[in-house]
Amino acid sequence: MSANMADETQKTDSRDVEEDPLQNPLSSGTDDEEDIIAVIRAPAKVSSTEGRPSAIMGSMKLEEEPDVKDLFITVDDFQKHVFTIDTYITYRVFTRTTRSAFDEPEYSVRRRYQDFLWLRQKLLETEETHIIPPLPEKHSMRMDRLSKDFTITRQAALHKFMQRISEHPVVSFNEYLKVFLTAKELTSHRKASSGIVSRIGSTIKTTTSALMLKNRSPEFTMMTEYINTFAEKMSSVDRISQRILKEQMDLGAEYESYGPTYRLWGNSEVELADTLGSLGDCLDKCAKSVKDMTLSIETNFLPAAKEYMLYSDAVKGTLRKRDYIQMEYELACEELTRKKNEREQVKISDQNYSLGAIMGKDPSDVKEAKSTKLESQIDKLQKQVDFLSDKSEVANADMKADMERWHRNKRKDVKEMFTGLAAGQVESYKQCLDAWEEVIEVLKSEKRHSDDVGNSLFQTSEPSVHAAGGGDSQLNGREEDEKE
Repeated sequence: MSANMADETQKTDSRDVEEDPLQNPLSSGTDDEEDIIAVIRAPAKVSSTEGRPSAIMGSMKLEEEPDVKDLFITVDDFQKHVFTIDTYITYRVFTRTTRSAFDEPEYSVRRRYQDFLWLRQKLLETEETHIIPPLPEKHSMRMDRLSKDFTITRQAALHKFMQRISEHPVVSFNEYLKVFLTAKELTSHRKASSGIVSRIGSTIKTTTSALMLKNRSPEFTMMTEYINTFAEKMSSVDRISQRILKEQMDLGAEYESYGPTYRLWGNSEVELADTLGSLGDCLDKCAKSVKDMTLSIETNFLPAAKEYMLYSDAVKGTLRKRDYIQMEYELACEELTRKKNEREQVKISDQNYSLGAIMGKDPSDVKEAKSTKLESQIDKLQKQVDFLSDKSEVANADMKADMERWHRNKRKDVKEMFTGLAAGQVESYKQCLDAWEEVIEVLKSEKRHSDDVGNSLFQTSEPSVHAAGGGDSQLNGREEDEKE
């Protein structure tokens, strides 16, 4: 019976290994993108967090999504401020909340773009294990930063940024976010920000951490590979869309210059004036349709594609920070192991020829002093290892929860992005089709009119033809009579 139980245990263990693709991702057949995403989203085994209350609480805190939203942030009502030295745009940030941490239920402040930059930098510094959404780029290659179209596009992007922050179950409680939403002026808070040197140093550390890792979990390796592939695809979409947009803008410009050509031609061709005029009107409608389509792409589709390119960079940055935390943990474990081995070597070593013994100290006292020092170092390292272990597990839980949220938002946003693009294309070509169908109707009516005129002319000339035929027969009869 014990043998049967052992066999069943081995079968169960083998099934567990087969059902966990993270243990062997190359043999799990997860080549498909959806399978990879499913593996990434697979819940972590909680057995590793036993005895780690802080890690467990951190994981639970992230997974508890709020049932009722209690923080609403709106970015609207942009205003242009023109001064002698500088010209800039401010946006109204309106907040409604029922949280007890806020003194008032509503706040309304005005913020510049650089204030949003300050907020994101503070969130990156204080919420290093979370994915912080990206901000729109400061400048545009196609539009002036003070133009109305660019300002409207940026306002929509800033509104989406604040919405993502407010919906996050952890980041939305950040103290710097509260300052951003409630303070009338941010000048004093911004002066206390960290310098660029410290930010560069932090970036260098997180960038090199991935190269020093020894035991990265396969699921985070798959996350990195997926986000790199996704970033490449979105970059290709953006690049090709930019090229198509330029071609469509050129087409719209050609349509605009093509329509007047037919009208000028119609002025010199009176009989073709209606037909040429209808062609000119058709080309004007096509030009307007193409212009509306390109404007929609430029203000809706391209910013959304660019946002997810920047979002990919944000995810990569968070993954690098997680790798750095794991690297710290691995280095601490290695140092602890080295100190423990050194302690064992001291126990069996002969201190008669040590530096302390040569200087006249008792070898046993030298051994005891070294052992005491090593014990103290081992105790400190053990506490550091426990702390970094908790920190690493919390970072892993944060990363998994944020990636789940990111995938959920990505599916929704990408679907809306391409659905809006398809709807705009269909509407534009439908308008062009309607315009050309109107031209066809004009051409058909012109053809019917010309056919009617031809038929009437033919019917009018028919009696004269018969009369002329009768005269000829009479003339021929007279000639025959004369001959007779």
